[in-house]
Amino acid sequence: MKKAELALREEIIARCREMNSSGINQGTSGNISVRFEDRMLISPSATPYDQMTPEMIASVGLEDTSGRYEGPLKPSTEWRFHQKLLRGRPDAGAVVHAHPTYCTTLAIARKEIPSCHYMIAAFGGNNVRCAGYATFGSEELSELAIDAMTDRTACLLANHGMIAIGETLAKAMWRAIELETIAKQYYLSLAIGGPVLLSDAAIDDTHRGFAGYGLQDDAGKQKSKPKPRAAKKPAAKTAAAKKPAAKSVAATKPAAKAAAAKKPAAKTAAARTPAAKKLAAKAAAAKKPAAAKKPSASKK
Repeated sequence: MKKAELALREEIIARCREMNSSGINQGTSGNISVRFEDRMLISPSATPYDQMTPEMIASVGLEDTSGRYEGPLKPSTEWRFHQKLLRGRPDAGAVVHAHPTYCTTLAIARKEIPSCHYMIAAFGGNNVRCAGYATFGSEELSELAIDAMTDRTACLLANHGMIAIGETLAKAMWRAIELETIAKQYYLSLAIGGPVLLSDAAIDDTHRGFAGYGLQDDAGKQKSKPKPRAAKKPAAKTAAAKKPAAKSVAATKPAAKAAAAKKPAAKTAAARTPAAKKLAAKAAAAKKPAAAKKPSASKK
């Protein structure tokens, strides 16, 4: 298994667990898929997320509609709309399907989400449509979902749940969480008289502002400006500059005196005359102890 594929399988598992921990899904009702080369990696059916391993992720050919798969476990029952979206939408690198409480509540009432908040623009238009109802996992449901997703990056599924896509799995998950947030806000606004909707012009302004807003994909990020180079260090000092400055004559005099003080005083010229040498020799002889006299031979 390639490192890139293993990394995607591990991310699918992490995102499945995130769906539940974030509150946008319960149990194993949600499913996630990612495009990898000419195949689709998708979470297996009815498998607890905390027990899932990378090897359990099913692999399905994007062009193979027969239902064949590779792996020890069969893919999610919703593999059909996952496959259709990844195959037919170049902008879809990943698909997240879940049953969030507020999205599902609106889907049960067959209500789309209108332009009640500027974040509706994150889903490609001025509303999030609600697809018609069909049995889960069916070909009919996949067709209805694809139709509701035209020019959109998310939709509700009548009496079912929601779908969100993204260029990356991180972006698809971001949209899924944003969708549940706006669904909650819309639902609550209905209880106090209903929302005041934004105009199409206002939503268009938001679309233009989204170029640098929200979670950005690597492809969509503006390239960061190169960091200015650090200022060059000053040129190396010349050999002359490296040498310590010559001490002033005045500064060297004390040191010269100290050195002179350490040396024994020079002998005078007089001390080196012959007469002086004789006197010195006599003085040295006087200091030597007198030689002991040998005892005289005893008489017989």
